[in-house]
Amino acid sequence: QVQLVESGGGLVQAGGSLRLSCAASANIFSINTMAWYRQAPGKPRDLVASITRGGITNYADSVKGRFTISRSIAKNTVYLQMNSLKPEDTAVYYCYALIPPTYWGQGTQVTVSS
Repeated sequence: QVQLVESGGGLVQAGGSLRLSCAASANIFSINTMAWYRQAPGKPRDLVASITRGGITNYADSVKGRFTISRSIAKNTVYLQMNSLKPEDTAVYYCYALIPPTYWGQGTQVTVSS
């Protein structure tokens, strides 16, 4: 059983930045893939960014060049640095871990005002 605890969400103006954190209860080097997903009201949950155990990253086209996923193995934590935020980035952001099985965090709200 792996617990994922997100933090760092909040309200920010368009053009601003936020950094989300996801603290895992397990050694993240034992996890195949960790990722951030987001879900806006009335929309499906979509992949934002992912990082594999080997450090390979992947981004949704909509966030490329603005968001960066990174990790601290020592802290068992994955981060999502979000810059140049837009109102359309408003969503609940979820941390995800695939060992397998898969685990989800409880979500953190990000609201970007115009």
